[in-house]
Amino acid sequence: MINVIAVICAYLIGSIPSGLWIGKIFYKTDIREYGSGNLGATNTFRVLGKKAGMVVTIMDILKGTVATILPMFPFFSDTMVHPLILGAIAAVGHMFPIFAGFRGGKAVATSGGVLLGYSWPFFIILIIGFFISLKLTKIVSLSSMVVSVIAVIYSIIYWLLTGDFALFILVLILATFIFYRHKSNIKRIKEGTEPKVKWL
Repeated sequence: MINVIAVICAYLIGSIPSGLWIGKIFYKTDIREYGSGNLGATNTFRVLGKKAGMVVTIMDILKGTVATILPMFPFFSDTMVHPLILGAIAAVGHMFPIFAGFRGGKAVATSGGVLLGYSWPFFIILIIGFFISLKLTKIVSLSSMVVSVIAVIYSIIYWLLTGDFALFILVLILATFIFYRHKSNIKRIKEGTEPKVKWL
């Protein structure tokens, strides 16, 4: 029973629609009606500005982190569910949130939060890689996909060095989700119409 509860909690944590709630509570704005219509941090930056975007980014990261470290909490200490599975479920919750009609974000920040909860040095490497890519390309979606590839490569090397096959599988699944959710972005990138950030 504790395993089932842990899975449900991970999904519900991931389902918290940070962008939707911040937009409606503090800006009286449903960000799904503007920009890309996405509930993630990127559209929050685009529609509500830097302050709201940063808050939503942090909240989305923490969703993945909290779900991943659930086994560290006393109530869930006996769960047999692997922390990375709980993190992956939170990412699914972010993409298909029950609290927002199953219309969520692309799980980039939440996936990063999973890695933060599991291996913070890995997370730092990805953050550095993301901002280097963003500095060079000015495209958030492209940088997100670049970092996904970096994550897969890192997880393969980490697997070969430590035997942590679970991390490789988790990263591969998350990267696949991220590329799938960026289908429309990939099309716009090819057409040269993908929006670029102006603050970096």
